[in-house]
Amino acid sequence: MDNQQDLNGHSGSSSRAMPPRGFPVSEFENRLSRAQRLMNEQGLAALLLTTEPEIRYFSGFLTQFWQSPTRPWFMVVPFWGKPIAVIPEIGAATMAATWIDAIRTWPSPVPDDDGVSLLAWTLLEVAGRTGRVGLPMGPETHLRMPLADFEALRAKIGGIEFVDATPIIQALRLVKSEAEIAKIAAICAIASDAFEALPHLIAPGDTEESVFRTFKIELLRRGADDVPYLVGGAGPGGYGDIISPPSRRPLQAGDVLMLDTGSVFDGYFCDFDRNFGIDTVDDATRRAYETLYRATEVGLQAARPGATCADVFASMWRELSNDDEAGTTTGRLGHGIGMQLTEWPSHTAFDQTVLQPGMVITLEPGLNVGAGRMMVHEENIVIRDGEAELLTRRAPTELPLVGD
Repeated sequence: MDNQQDLNGHSGSSSRAMPPRGFPVSEFENRLSRAQRLMNEQGLAALLLTTEPEIRYFSGFLTQFWQSPTRPWFMVVPFWGKPIAVIPEIGAATMAATWIDAIRTWPSPVPDDDGVSLLAWTLLEVAGRTGRVGLPMGPETHLRMPLADFEALRAKIGGIEFVDATPIIQALRLVKSEAEIAKIAAICAIASDAFEALPHLIAPGDTEESVFRTFKIELLRRGADDVPYLVGGAGPGGYGDIISPPSRRPLQAGDVLMLDTGSVFDGYFCDFDRNFGIDTVDDATRRAYETLYRATEVGLQAARPGATCADVFASMWRELSNDDEAGTTTGRLGHGIGMQLTEWPSHTAFDQTVLQPGMVITLEPGLNVGAGRMMVHEENIVIRDGEAELLTRRAPTELPLVGD
């Protein structure tokens, strides 16, 4: 849709140079080399991966088929050699299009043995009967296979020991390559364009439902592959619940509307929001917005190599707590982002993760504005040597108005 205009005369953004889809084989070779170095340091014979981001990280296997919970998918990363895919045969052709060439399949679903024997044989081949196999077990991980099947797997592999591989996966995924950063920057630019267009696409009196629908269509029209996450809310001077589905309440003068999107390009997310006043807003609302803007600026200055996530949290929290309003009770003021909407680390008072160049994070200060209302602001940045780099187009310094 190069520079194509819709019926309202709004031009799209598909003429922007976009990064190539996928990655060169060298990207996956580098990921595998880093993983195997960490595995050897910890005496692991293999990694067992069962979730979409981890399997995609090592293979490039990108498909919507993960939405179905019917079939399990596995990947075994040995301490030497290439990863081995152990997957339902329906995925064989898609996996074969990646750099993976060891692909073992079964005709899933087979409830009596849905890949368990094939996976057990693969682990025994790689790890022997007494090896140690890493499996992510920590916070923000899960086991995407039936627990009964996992118990059956353990019975089949005998003396193989499962150990927590969360630190290895975290270490690998915390720092993004320039190719990954380019994909996140691309979806941030698309969403930034859509946010800037939004005041011209909606009006006072529109329902929250219609605004959400309009914005999602605009994101897709401008080049987002998908919009799996779109939340927000609206209300006088702020908003309360922002994670429920949008209501049929019309936007009214004095409302603040917030939309927060996790849109995707080539498997990588943006995650940021924008606030809009409806017709006119009072001075307290303007001050709250200005406080959030200042808190984000402080976070930007704090987000440098060597600082911790706790340092970034503390800098924004101090700015928010100095406000005349109720301050903040938010437990987290940002997080990592990449192949998932939220990734490690978290900007909390207790997260001592040290920031490194190449980490992509959000800054997300939130402010209580009284009577169960709040305002939140969010930007996406990448840590660089020196000052952080904004991937999102910075929000306006003053609250933008719709219908003014």
